[in-house]
Amino acid sequence: MKKLQPSKEWKSRYDEVKDLLTSPVNYAECFEMKEIQGKEIFILDMGDISFPTGDILVRDPLVWLNRDEMPYLQSVPKGRFRIETLVVKLEEDHYRYALSRVKFRENLPVIYYEALKGDENLDGVDDDSIFGFNVDAGLATIVDVETRNAYCDFRDKWYAENPDKNIYDDFFAEIFVKSAEENPLYQRDGGDWINFKIPNSELSIPMIQSGFGDGRYPVYFGYDEDGRLCDLVVEYIYLA
Repeated sequence: MKKLQPSKEWKSRYDEVKDLLTSPVNYAECFEMKEIQGKEIFILDMGDISFPTGDILVRDPLVWLNRDEMPYLQSVPKGRFRIETLVVKLEEDHYRYALSRVKFRENLPVIYYEALKGDENLDGVDDDSIFGFNVDAGLATIVDVETRNAYCDFRDKWYAENPDKNIYDDFFAEIFVKSAEENPLYQRDGGDWINFKIPNSELSIPMIQSGFGDGRYPVYFGYDEDGRLCDLVVEYIYLA
């Protein structure tokens, strides 16, 4: 699906409420810390992801990633980038993923605005409002629309060949376990993340444990003092 062109009315309303849709947290600073709220934190490198078109979206990859899901209004640079996740140590050998980030430039972000598609109902927005994305399978992904389409092609083909099976239980679960075996740091035995290379393509789709599981999670774009895009951050656990 092509990127939505929001109406003049939507743009006008967004200009009115834009400052209410910022995060009180500077996530870039979080990634430089050693602990937050007395909890030790670590940075987990999850490898490369590719943005061939620069139109991206964040969704639950097993439930809400479909061809009719629109990308965000904010485009990002085309190319390959690293994805990293901030991990919080809650207790001995018990870790949770708090934030995932893709950096586009080294400039320091000074403000984070919530990522929007342009069709949100902005009536009644206040300081506590978030739109975010829904999670029903305990996972999140950050993908370019080209990656989304390649993944949807793979998923549809898999289900056509396995009509009585479940793609997580009968396919991805084993890949998650292998990920935990090969990259045991900050993962449970069953696996908490993968960066799955989509068959018959050069694209990969990350799937990341979403904090405390199902729910709604916000996504933010960070901008420097000159208004230039610096990064994208998915917030699983609120760190303010």
